[in-house]
Amino acid sequence: MEKQMTLKESFSLSGKGLHTGLNIEITFHPAEAGTGRIIRRVDLEDCPEIPALSEFVKGTERGTVLKKGEASVSTIEHAMATLYALGVDNCIIDVNAPEFPILDGSAMAYVEAIRRVGLVEQEARRDYYIVKQRQEVVSADGKSRILLLPDEKFGVDVHISFDSEVLSNQFASLDTLDDFASEIASSRTFVFVREIEQLLANNLIKGGDLDNALVIYDHKMEQEELDKLCHLMGVESKSFPELGYINNAPIIFPNEPARHKLLDVIGDLALIGKPIRGRIIAFCPGHKINNEMGAKIRKDIKQNESQAPLYDPNQPPVLDINRIKELLPHRFPFLMVDKIIEMGMDYIVGVKSVSGNEAFFQGHFPSEPVMPGVLQVEAMAQVGGLLVLNTIEEPDSYSTYFLKIDNVKFRQKVVPGDTLIFKLKMLTEMRRGMAHMRGLAFVGEKLVCEAEFMAQIAKNK
Repeated sequence: MEKQMTLKESFSLSGKGLHTGLNIEITFHPAEAGTGRIIRRVDLEDCPEIPALSEFVKGTERGTVLKKGEASVSTIEHAMATLYALGVDNCIIDVNAPEFPILDGSAMAYVEAIRRVGLVEQEARRDYYIVKQRQEVVSADGKSRILLLPDEKFGVDVHISFDSEVLSNQFASLDTLDDFASEIASSRTFVFVREIEQLLANNLIKGGDLDNALVIYDHKMEQEELDKLCHLMGVESKSFPELGYINNAPIIFPNEPARHKLLDVIGDLALIGKPIRGRIIAFCPGHKINNEMGAKIRKDIKQNESQAPLYDPNQPPVLDINRIKELLPHRFPFLMVDKIIEMGMDYIVGVKSVSGNEAFFQGHFPSEPVMPGVLQVEAMAQVGGLLVLNTIEEPDSYSTYFLKIDNVKFRQKVVPGDTLIFKLKMLTEMRRGMAHMRGLAFVGEKLVCEAEFMAQIAKNK
């Protein structure tokens, strides 16, 4: 399993805010495993923290706005996309303003800075959000749509469409995050000249200019009107005899706007707090619908403490039944594990196929066979015992004994024909033969049982 990553050292960037026009300094710090990405408003009293998670999104007009309590921060999507794409799971971000600096309108400065300081691997494993079924979000007017589809890896397709002579229909695609830096990161944000006056009236883009955005001139305007806009933006008055892109630096890619929309999709969906294993297809995306999909995924994550592990019966097990018998002393009718399909330093995934021939179904219950909850917990503990016993010499000389069971919940009946998937994780490091674990049991995608327990691994007399 992949491990979580953080920065090797801190780095800082500075620039003006797109919407506030303020001079802003932002600093990215390494963080402990499991921290996630957290933003600190260091210009405010007590430096309030805002987790970079979808439930804190409070605005989506021309950028994504996070807010917790009285503290807010906006225009975070370029930085979030870069942290996600380059694999920075844990990071503390200090910013001295209510938004991130716009820099050159792209994510390239973040990429260069992260590459300069480098990354360091951490002990905790990386937990993915695995897309197992089709999900969809559609805007109220039906013009925007985002699909999430199962896939073995992460990928994004973006289609955009505007009523414009200069920018009409474009498409961009990213099949691997390895290409983010070269294909996506340098794509700049964009704005139509015809939108500028209204945006300024709404107290936005005070820091916008011809160097930090693609500016699209697609409707002829009188010079007097152009002069007025230049004055409002604080830039030198210019004439534009031809329609097209009028920013100072030429476009980098013919489909640069579509690539930037793809960057925004990644940045907004990074707020689910986990890397995604699946394919994203976005039609006319924007921050509003991006974050609606993010909120949908985040709700699923919060309602389900853990996704059911992927189980492919065609894959060979990590531990088969013969190896399990070498490690566990249990035998029929009390051996409750058929195979182990995944195992790491602090977690394990096991399988129990529930047959109608199980001995306990003779009395529980003859007319309605249901697997006793206590045996589900026993099976869970046996899986946990395998995690520990697989690491010691002469495991057949040891047995596992319950000391305590807490927070047990049974959510659904387990019946003949079900396949139980157990996922157990160590809650603390093992000390003096004591193992403290949390276990979850699934049938399909449904959580059927959960428990915390403490067990002792003791040598047989």
